[in-house]
Amino acid sequence: MPRMGRIVLPNYPHHVVQRGHNRQVVFADDTDYRRYLSDLHELKEAFGVRVYAYCLMTNHVHLLLAPGESVAGMAKLMKALAARATRYRNKLEGRSGTLWESRYKSSPVQSEMYLLACCRYIELNPVRACMVERPDEYIWSSYRQRVGITSHNLIDLDPCYLGLAETAAKRRQRYGQFMREAIPNGEWMLIRQAIQRGQLTGNKRFVDQVEHILGRRIEFRAQGRPSRRMQDGK
Repeated sequence: MPRMGRIVLPNYPHHVVQRGHNRQVVFADDTDYRRYLSDLHELKEAFGVRVYAYCLMTNHVHLLLAPGESVAGMAKLMKALAARATRYRNKLEGRSGTLWESRYKSSPVQSEMYLLACCRYIELNPVRACMVERPDEYIWSSYRQRVGITSHNLIDLDPCYLGLAETAAKRRQRYGQFMREAIPNGEWMLIRQAIQRGQLTGNKRFVDQVEHILGRRIEFRAQGRPSRRMQDGK
């Protein structure tokens, strides 16, 4: 299936995935993870990009990013992150060449329907990969900050998360419950296909909305929607 042109929308969240070149290891030890997160913290401020979720896996990263009015900020952030990690690894190993795939994948996300679902998808990656049994056991994702296990201030709290409850303690509890719920049928597949194909993560109404913003038709449309339990408070 042909790849559609990348769509980046100002002030919208985007699910971003970048893999190591030929799926090679990009995080060999704890220092690599820490350097990447430190760079992410610095660069998100420099380029005006919010970070709603992240998960660093051995050979790839998942990020949920929201550029501001300047949509170029997200591309600049990803380019700078990749360049810093590559320079560090090349210097450490006395090598040259690329560390990452040349093109990262991204998918704009329909906030009210899919933002929390994408956070869950990202933060459950280590569980799906059988690296840990529970998301709180994995230290290289945003989950531990979101539920208050760590006080690291890397992630920005998105409006959907803030809307879960009035107090921080209740929001943490509610999000932990959300992570333990059964995943609605088709949710993972829809998110996964959207990021793999560069499609929108959203329903038909969201696609129509984006087409109106862009002034052109989007060829490939994601289908379906997740459960409304989180939106309805059930």
